[in-house]
Amino acid sequence: MASGTALVYDEEMTRYKLLWVDPVCKIEVPERLTVSHAALQQQGLAERCVPLPVREATEEDILLAHSEEYLEAVKKTPFMSLEDLMTFTQQYGDVYFHPNIYHCAKLAIGAALQLVDSVMTGQVRNGMALVRPPGHHSQRSEANGFCVFNNVAIAARYAQKRYDVKRVLIVDWDVHHGQGLQYCFEEDPSVLYFSWHRYEHQSFWPNLRDSDYDRVGKAGGAGFNVNLPWNKVGMDNNDYLAAFFHVVLPVAYEFCPELVLVSAGFDSAIGDPEGHMSATPDIFAHLTHLLMPLAGGKLCLVLEGGYNLTSLAQSVCQTVQTLLGDPNPRPSGLSAPCESALESIQCVRAAHRQYWGCFKHAEDLVLEPSTKRRKQEAGGEEASEQSGPEEREGEEAAWAEPPPRPAPPVRTAAAVPPEAERRLPETCLRVTGSSPEDAGKRLRNVDPAGSADEAVPQSLGNAFELLDKIVTKKVRNGLAAVPDAHAAASRVVRRALASFADRVLLVYLGDGEVPVEVRDDGRLLVVQISSKEVEQRKSQYHVPVCLRKATRSATTFLHAVLSLALPLAYGFDPGLVLLGAGAGAVASGAEWALLAHLFQGVACGRTLALLQLDCGEELLEAAACSLLGGPVPTLGPLGAPAPEPMEEVERLRRRLQAEWGLLRTTAKGRGPEDGHQPSV
Repeated sequence: MASGTALVYDEEMTRYKLLWVDPVCKIEVPERLTVSHAALQQQGLAERCVPLPVREATEEDILLAHSEEYLEAVKKTPFMSLEDLMTFTQQYGDVYFHPNIYHCAKLAIGAALQLVDSVMTGQVRNGMALVRPPGHHSQRSEANGFCVFNNVAIAARYAQKRYDVKRVLIVDWDVHHGQGLQYCFEEDPSVLYFSWHRYEHQSFWPNLRDSDYDRVGKAGGAGFNVNLPWNKVGMDNNDYLAAFFHVVLPVAYEFCPELVLVSAGFDSAIGDPEGHMSATPDIFAHLTHLLMPLAGGKLCLVLEGGYNLTSLAQSVCQTVQTLLGDPNPRPSGLSAPCESALESIQCVRAAHRQYWGCFKHAEDLVLEPSTKRRKQEAGGEEASEQSGPEEREGEEAAWAEPPPRPAPPVRTAAAVPPEAERRLPETCLRVTGSSPEDAGKRLRNVDPAGSADEAVPQSLGNAFELLDKIVTKKVRNGLAAVPDAHAAASRVVRRALASFADRVLLVYLGDGEVPVEVRDDGRLLVVQISSKEVEQRKSQYHVPVCLRKATRSATTFLHAVLSLALPLAYGFDPGLVLLGAGAGAVASGAEWALLAHLFQGVACGRTLALLQLDCGEELLEAAACSLLGGPVPTLGPLGAPAPEPMEEVERLRRRLQAEWGLLRTTAKGRGPEDGHQPSV
């Protein structure tokens, strides 16, 4: 099992800069790298990573994505005079050359390839390369947008050539569209490219019609180019998470990549002079966490943009901390994506409906986006739609420094029967529990009328002890095998609510009545996934999801989790997560591992899993490995979903979206709940 996080950095890549006056290029400075690396050192993150040496890319590497003619032209730049460099630069857009930039550009590619090598050979599980110049704007025969060579495009081709990788996912969260990546792969179904970017109806750089949502790829690559245009500034954490829940993750899991590359541009963070977005640096911890289950954890991030040195350094640190396995920060202040973001999300899902099973029930296009209408009414100047001063160009944004992310001394503790201990990883702390007398006493404190059966209090005592260790931050998460998960969940929830002042989320897989009384006080949210219809919803904080065995599949389970359960969890923002698998629970080991990983993204990772003994050792082992931060087994290529369960999940999501904003996928007045039905 691969472990460890690689960090690729070489100070040599700071040794070029702009040598003349250029108001566009002046923001691309060597300090972008030095402040990022210094922040990693100051927070003790660099020393926890596996350092990788940087090598120069070979000409053979470069020619994987560039023409020989262009390479020969760039090779001459180290020998050019200042005047010649300025002349050479003028043939390209928004870029500059320097006598040392060819050398640095080869190092940037080499850093990305070293990272790919270390991940694909199992030396490490994941990693990040801090490089410059960036790469995602560079095209086959053209430098562009501060980019000389396309680092991530070359890395993808290199992985395919050297390691026979069949499917590569590229996620580009830079605030600019990576048109170089799009043009490289738009006819290639082996590479799925996703980009969100500031677009504003083609008025923002690179001002390309090709950056809009309807550019889905060409020929055999149709459907494998996913553009999500942001048509206003000020997009925040709600908008980024909604994009992941309802666009990125569904397509990514259906695609089933063998390697994930991230064009990690942090000009999409708050304070950046290019992006003017409002997403805080800690959101990148969550985005990284959400990508980590894909491709067995093979995740490589390569730096692109980011021009506010403070938010850049903070975002890099948040990202690397998550790669290292530290608990995510609480995603505070979430509500709902803005209307403009929802219009874009709705358009993307509609444009790709014919290509992806996860979008078969997506709503129709938004024919006249609100921002475009306002822009036309204002005579070409888009009306201000921002909600705060941090979103307005020309005004300096302010944001709180990301909070510390301390990890408890022990990651995972487990209480299981002796015969099942052999399925636990060695690094999992064994908890033997308290005496039957003490366990019974703890049980009676919660439930005076509880069972007198000695075996039940003993197992509950173990679960209570794990809960206490999690609440007191001695252990991050825990796993308890119990004879009756329904009864255990009921009593553990009550103990948690009595001893823990924060909100509690229970995600319960199993049939029968919900295992605990759900009130409307907002302290407990229960998401119940069962194979039988629940008679009625007990409260607005009770969400029953029925996936009948006859039509249930990994596809429908994943749809219920990504489009429903996970957005609910983020919107609820619990301080503790309880995962239960009881009688009637239907889940494979891979599905359970995925569930355990994803829900560690909230509540600072404080998670307690309760598994009924007859669920099998496969689920127990999968849960333990995932709670310990191990790679999540792939769900495999997902087949076409059965329409009935997908429709049921969609109907439930639409009913709940008025109460839970992160469930929304359509702008107001544009969805089925408003009388608009999707075309077939």
